Amino acid sequence: EATKSAKKRMLHIFIATSPIHMEFKLRKKPDEVLATIDEMIRYSKKYFDLIEFSAEDASRSDFDFLVQAYKTAIAAGATTINVPDTVGYSIPEEFGSVIARLCEAIPQFGKTVDLSVHCHNDLGLANANALSAVKNGATQVECTINGIGERAGNTAMEEFVMALNTRFDYFGKKTKIDTTLIYSTSKLLTHVTGLVPARNKAIVGDNVFIHESGIHQDGVIKHRETYEIMKAESIGRTADSLVLGRHSGMNGFKTRLDKLGVKLNSKEQLDDAFKRFSELADAKKEVYDDDLFVIIGDLLGTVREGWFLQYLNINSGNTIIPTATIKLTKGSEVFQAAATGDGPVDAVCNAIDKIIGIETSLSEYIVQGVSSGKDAQGEVKVSVSIKGSIYSGRGASTDVIEASGKAYLNAINKYCMIAAI
Repeated sequence: EATKSAKKRMLHIFIATSPIHMEFKLRKKPDEVLATIDEMIRYSKKYFDLIEFSAEDASRSDFDFLVQAYKTAIAAGATTINVPDTVGYSIPEEFGSVIARLCEAIPQFGKTVDLSVHCHNDLGLANANALSAVKNGATQVECTINGIGERAGNTAMEEFVMALNTRFDYFGKKTKIDTTLIYSTSKLLTHVTGLVPARNKAIVGDNVFIHESGIHQDGVIKHRETYEIMKAESIGRTADSLVLGRHSGMNGFKTRLDKLGVKLNSKEQLDDAFKRFSELADAKKEVYDDDLFVIIGDLLGTVREGWFLQYLNINSGNTIIPTATIKLTKGSEVFQAAATGDGPVDAVCNAIDKIIGIETSLSEYIVQGVSSGKDAQGEVKVSVSIKGSIYSGRGASTDVIEASGKAYLNAINKYCMIAAI
């Protein structure tokens, strides 16, 4: 039902094939696993033309049994076969060899059946393993933006794609991905998830196109390719003469979003984003791309029909007890409270707790500047413990205390939405 409108409906199903998983997790014998593969794919074929099958923990599976499992899946109707390095155990040369041997053992690969890989980064080798797989016959790579994923993450889409592009001479393969949208997509995901890539993160890290060493600077000034193997423009990191500010209109705002690759789903969303932009532009002289990513990320992460921070006043200093007075709205109702705390942020949280009446504990608090300048936005990310569960929240403002209140309330709204209160 959920995939009825999809142009290419595909179901991805899996079962473990490694000895340790079959014995201790599944508690099934190899023959039982093969029977399960056949049964579940044949059943799925009644509803889906395209089916992907994964042999979980393939990199620790017996090779001959792995071939049996994949042949069983193909005979039952699987159209894509996936080889997961589920625990990030494999080494590039070893993983590439497995892919090459699979291509020899199963002639359908590359013809009627796609061969996919899914690599985890527990040993820091996800990208290397994926590239080795492509070199040896894989036709699909499952990856994530910024490499986010379970435990240490997965193959990073931006690193994999740019490695293929930059070393086309070696791999002879490219993707259809528009690489000029890589940087903006990475930034948007960062602001939606709150997971910030390290400054030295390949491709999208802040330091990638910065040269500090005198020898490097001298070379780059004379000829950029002395120390840069790809152009910043190729991933969308370009300087732009269009500066947004309080006098910018809807057209300029929308044009900038288009250049950043940001597509909003409705006119209502666009109007909401422009309203937030206008409020920010009134508070600071210039609005940077990072500010826009925060606005869009905040918009996409908004929890509707919850508590809203309408008013906030702080009385604080080094000789007085910090006091926060706040006004919250929920629908048409208005609530007001004042509270003290160990600091202004604590006072705001206590005032919110007093109104909502939920016992909470702030387990993580992170604040960072979004853009440059003394009037830069502050973005706050929090983790709030409520009844044994952790809820994340984020908020942004040129006032870091207001941003803190928004983030705290964002986390509480998520709890309220789930608890239906």
